[in-house]
Amino acid sequence: MTPLLTVEEHRARVLAAVSALPAETVVLSDASGRTLAEPVRAAHDLPGFDNSSMDGFAVRLADVEGADAGTPASLRVVADLPAGSSADPSFGPGEAVRIMTGAPIPAAADAVVPFEDTAGGLEDSLGVVEVLHAPAAAGAFIRRRGGDTRAGDVVLAAGERLGAWALSAAAAAGVAELVVRRRPRVAVVSTGSELVAPGTVPGRGQTPDSNSTLLAALIADADAEVTVIASLRDEAGAIHALLEQAHDADVVVFTGGVSAGAYEPVRQALSDRISFDKIAMQPGKPQAFGVLDDGRLVFGLPGNPVSVAVSFEVLVRPALLALQGRTVIDRRLARLTASESWTTPPGRRQYLPAAIDLVEGTVRPATAGGSGSHLAASLARAEAFAIVPAEVSTVSVGDPLDVMLIP
Repeated sequence: MTPLLTVEEHRARVLAAVSALPAETVVLSDASGRTLAEPVRAAHDLPGFDNSSMDGFAVRLADVEGADAGTPASLRVVADLPAGSSADPSFGPGEAVRIMTGAPIPAAADAVVPFEDTAGGLEDSLGVVEVLHAPAAAGAFIRRRGGDTRAGDVVLAAGERLGAWALSAAAAAGVAELVVRRRPRVAVVSTGSELVAPGTVPGRGQTPDSNSTLLAALIADADAEVTVIASLRDEAGAIHALLEQAHDADVVVFTGGVSAGAYEPVRQALSDRISFDKIAMQPGKPQAFGVLDDGRLVFGLPGNPVSVAVSFEVLVRPALLALQGRTVIDRRLARLTASESWTTPPGRRQYLPAAIDLVEGTVRPATAGGSGSHLAASLARAEAFAIVPAEVSTVSVGDPLDVMLIP
């Protein structure tokens, strides 16, 4: 009997076949979810000038030192600076400038007194101000130029995903265009003569095709683009036709048709072009992978929905992120303890759909059915996959486990 490949062996073979896709330049508004091919450097200092972090008064610290409710410091307000002003009003001893958050600090000022530390606050701020609490030190409530980043500094590194926070950082740093990797184009193909479209009442021997919907959503979550969605009967000729149709895809993902049964169209059509192996994982033991002559990556996943979900997270998603040049290609892991006991398959690493309690730090099976690979509806209750090592046969209450978190 051919020994099972470990998850690491099969995954390493997959990732060795992946090369980052070409780079392209996009405007900031089109960059959400893309992966940087080049670092983003600040176009200017941020902040670009010394500015106030509070609404209040720009002052000379020497004029207000020691001020308190019993001995307030009285200053005459000689100018007003709203945010967006470029003025630099001068003022002398015993004077102050009313200033709003974000407005540039006058050259003569070395501190800001917030409205809250004055007698009248905003209501009495354009005549004489009574300072009731002196700033702690020079520079109080002043944001210094370049305090966040300096012109030329790397704000975002190559390989980072451009989410909302990263895009905001690029915009703040004065960058309008970004060099990113092209999104992978993916063809999703469900095989099985028993499959019917969602919404169709299945007859005897039929089942709804949930894998296409599952994979399309998972692929979009991995920031790739689904270009083909197809459901094929168990006929090898249909596989060849689909590959011609999906000629511009970077990746083709088949579900079903890869095992050892009599009607396995993916195996029948592609056994001389890609490898079919058994992996020491549960669910997801039968797997196929290879690279076609034109460079397309082909994955053959088992047909049961939980197997599809696990196989995608362990094998396909990392490959899609690597195609994008992503620095981090794996989901986050948490170390939690089991709150229930369950048995695991001998000699195979288990990826159990799980419910978690991050407050208590615990994990348990998401359903009474455990890791049954056919439990399509029950998969919705899972928040994570509990990862049980191949050498463990029973998980007991209190056992520590690595848990793959699924957002």
